[in-house]
Amino acid sequence: MWLVAGIALLDQGLTWLRAEPLIEPLTLRVLAIASGLLLFAGLWTPIIGSVVAILELWIAIAHPGARLASILLATIGAALGLVGPGAWSIDARLFGWKRIDVRGGMIRSEVW
Repeated sequence: MWLVAGIALLDQGLTWLRAEPLIEPLTLRVLAIASGLLLFAGLWTPIIGSVVAILELWIAIAHPGARLASILLATIGAALGLVGPGAWSIDARLFGWKRIDVRGGMIRSEVW
């Protein structure tokens, strides 16, 4: 999921970067591109997921042209912020990947 979100943010940011020369949309798109790169790499996933959720909600409110795509990316960003990185991300390699196992009503947490 973090790969798809990263690629979608990169695509959306680069598309809008070529279209709008104004400073506010430019700043938002540069932040979207940087967030997309970090999500694509799987680095700082919970933090960047939260940033993406806030950033895309701001874009959906301020620029109504691409509202559905921004809402979708905000939802994915919030999910990544809550769930965290996948097993193949840089975060998992640096900090370990936490797995929650629910069996028989007992919750166990393991770090791989």
